[in-house]
Amino acid sequence: MADESRNATVTTDENAPRPTPAMRRRVTGLAIAAAVGGFLFGFDSSVINGAVNSVQHNFALNAVVTGFIVAIALLGCAVGAFAAGRLADRWGRLRVMLIGAILFLASSVGAGLAFSAWDLGFWRIVGGLGIGIASVVAPAYIAEISPRQARGRLASLQQLAITVGIFVALLSDALLAGVAGSADDQLWLGLEAWRWMFLVGVIPSVVYGILALTLPESPRFLLATGRRDEARSIFTTLVPEDDVDRQIGDIQRAIEEDKEGAKATLAGNRLGLKPIVWIGIILSVFQQFVGINVIFYYSTTLWRAVGFTESNSLLITVITSITNVLVTIVAILLVDRVGRRPILLTGSVGMALSLGVMALSFAFAVKQGGAVSLPSPWGPIALVAANVFVVCFGASWGPLVWVLLGEIFPTRIRGKALGVAAAAQWVANFLVTVSFPAMSDFSLPFTYGMYAVFAALSFFFVFFKIPETNGMALEHAETLFREAGGRARGVQVRSSGDSA
Repeated sequence: MADESRNATVTTDENAPRPTPAMRRRVTGLAIAAAVGGFLFGFDSSVINGAVNSVQHNFALNAVVTGFIVAIALLGCAVGAFAAGRLADRWGRLRVMLIGAILFLASSVGAGLAFSAWDLGFWRIVGGLGIGIASVVAPAYIAEISPRQARGRLASLQQLAITVGIFVALLSDALLAGVAGSADDQLWLGLEAWRWMFLVGVIPSVVYGILALTLPESPRFLLATGRRDEARSIFTTLVPEDDVDRQIGDIQRAIEEDKEGAKATLAGNRLGLKPIVWIGIILSVFQQFVGINVIFYYSTTLWRAVGFTESNSLLITVITSITNVLVTIVAILLVDRVGRRPILLTGSVGMALSLGVMALSFAFAVKQGGAVSLPSPWGPIALVAANVFVVCFGASWGPLVWVLLGEIFPTRIRGKALGVAAAAQWVANFLVTVSFPAMSDFSLPFTYGMYAVFAALSFFFVFFKIPETNGMALEHAETLFREAGGRARGVQVRSSGDSA
């Protein structure tokens, strides 16, 4: 089976009707709206960057507790992601989106008014639950309403929204600290600037909640729950009339096959899970174990430690986030032209090399009175390497992992499997985030060297385990992964047509 799968050729229906420009615009609009969940994801992930020093000073925290407060939201994210898949399969994508918006709204207000470190930690867990939900539901929804030839591009909007959320969070941090004088100074209503950094999150949470009340439900979910007429009504706005019955038939056959064969369970013969679930988990873990969120959670502290002022550190972090947005756009433009595998493999090489340079640079760091400084020319080299790392990640593993997670799971378990994979991603994110302050105190060269090793390992995982899914119908991509067991190296895809 594995040998045949490696050399398999998947052909899409060349005679399938093409969606009209109006249909394409509608699908794009729906994908953008759903991706607002990714914006919340990115915003919540990075808003702590500008506040972390103030939180540490205000509540008199040591490095370990500071790392825990920063990372504790990620535990909530893991729980939210795990629960979201099951809830989305039971209640639908939109109701679960609304729950995520409400949780994030409560978290933004609670964190902004926190009176102690543990109070702040509680509200960050609540926000994490909401973000974990959004991280699962958005890519599932986008994958389920997207035409096959644009699915990679539209699914990448999730990561673009994440990067925009990161940028907006870091920009708002810099602006609020600048207006107040510093993050510790009072701004409005007697509240310090760092508190307003959290309170700003009220705005995107309200927008996301409104969108969740106005979007149409996923037609795949409607078919899975026996609501064929509603699904058909939505499909007629997404694909040509002549293609609606074929689309419905394909999805219903896939659902029935999954019902008969798997009974909608994730259980399997590989350490208790299906092999395809492990593929999703490992992709998610590698995405985080390269250390990308160290840049977005701790970069302000890091650049201050090597000699930059608070304002300059915030500015550098904003510039880095802009770079992240731009390269994510590049990835969106290339993913359906170049394919998933080549971009992931190239990104792994670039990340490993840039992280290796960062590890080398910090090997020359000098400690004076507890402060770290990098002698010339290693400070600028470390700064350039960090941004090259962001470029390589943002153009590859950032968006493409979400594309693959939306493609590889069978319809009946997609919500649950996405939940498990996203939960694994959040747990990995937590481990990296909570360990960084202590590990950086121990050895920055070792820390970045470890991230470089994981980046190198990610190359071999993709090379041996991830087949190419570019241009396939969603059901074909699922079948390829199931039959190949993640070993379909060198798959060739021929495709034309632009139907869902």
